[in-house]
Amino acid sequence: MLIYKIFRRTEWEALEREGRTSGAPVDLADGFIHFSTAEQAPETARKHFAGMGDLVLAAVEAEALGDALRWERSRGGADFPHLYRALSREEVLWTAPLPLVNGQHRFPEAMT
Repeated sequence: MLIYKIFRRTEWEALEREGRTSGAPVDLADGFIHFSTAEQAPETARKHFAGMGDLVLAAVEAEALGDALRWERSRGGADFPHLYRALSREEVLWTAPLPLVNGQHRFPEAMT
């Protein structure tokens, strides 16, 4: 199963440059890296990235993250994937731009 992380362009560039990341400021504050499923990602974009352009969507295979990935209750009682360690660049299977079109983020067809 693929899970997704939305990065600001500067965060993605830092991951590419450094080879690993502990996440965005919210991830660092919470102590884990927030991910979303394909179904959850659009709501995550609306809630946390409203009106933001220049975003990068990264896809990661959930099973490859091992025991450091935990599914925990969050928004609306849904289980969200949280990674309790750094994410390496090698674990990202693919990325795609997440453009803002008429005020909404357009997700790639590869997610469906």
